[in-house]
Formats: sequence, C-alpha cells, structure tokens
Amino acid sequence: MTRFAWLPHPGLSLLLTGVWLLLTNQLSLGHLLLGLFLGWVIPLLLRRYLIFVPRVRKPLKLCLFLLKVFWDIVVANLHVARLVLGPKERLNPAFVEVPMVIEDEFLLATLACIISLTPGTVSAGLTPDRKTLLLHALDAPDIKALVAELKHRYEAPLLEIFECSPT
Repeated sequence: MTRFAWLPHPGLSLLLTGVWLLLTNQLSLGHLLLGLFLGWVIPLLLRRYLIFVPRVRKPLKLCLFLLKVFWDIVVANLHVARLVLGPKERLNPAFVEVPMVIEDEFLLATLACIISLTPGTVSAGLTPDRKTLLLHALDAPDIKALVAELKHRYEAPLLEIFECSPT
C-alpha cells in the first residue's frame, strides 16, 4: 500500500472532515476547506502516535463479526444482571491467562476492547512479549472453556478478517 508522507492517513482525514462538517452543521465552502485542513493537519501532527490498521480482507465477515459482538454484549448484560441479583455463591470470579496468537498491536487492542466491552469480563493486562492476555472474569467456572471460547469467538475471526500474520 502506497502512503504519501504529506497525507499519512487518508481515511482518517476524510473521517475528520466529515465529522467537522457534521459538528458545524453547515455545508459551505469555508467549512469544507477548514474541515479538509483539519483532516489533513491532525493526522499529520499525530502520525507518530497512530498505529497501523491492517487492511480488511473480508468486509462482510467484519460486519457479521460486529453483529456477533453486539449480540454477545446484550447476552452478557443479561447474564451479569442475573449473577449480580442472585446469591453471591453463584459467582466464580477468576483471573485468566489467555495465550495469544495475534501479534498485531491494533488487533490486540481490538480484542482487549471487545473483552472489556462484554460485561462480566475485563482485560487486565498484556505480558511484555504480547503472548498472554490477562483478563478478569466475573463468572469463570471452567477456565479452559472460557479461554477456548474467547479464542474461537473473537481471536480466530479477527485473524481471518484482517490481513495480518499470526505467530
């Protein structure tokens, strides 16, 4: 993929321009030019701090994956509500170490966010070698099953959807 030094993130530049136009709620030449300027200069100034986003290999699978994540969030909310409102003896909290196949920092961050967005689990850390993700689960009666489910439901699809190489 060819990148221009003067336009480090063209997609982000267009997104920022669009957000500017939506925030101002006026479509005029002045606001369009200011939006284009902001869309150009903000990524240019922040390029050292932005991580590379791998190319989406399968966009339809990405859409289906997002629907699955939203569904999992709804189901997990109901499960956590039932656990919290029930007797404390039903809770099986645990810290769980999940071995990672993903090496890409964007996908690792995405996976950690998905885990944290799903009620009942929160990502607590990543080892310095990026090989193990530590997470806390509110209810983990079977740790091996939880690890297998996370790898099957989230890690494997991310590797399939995005162009990146696993270990």
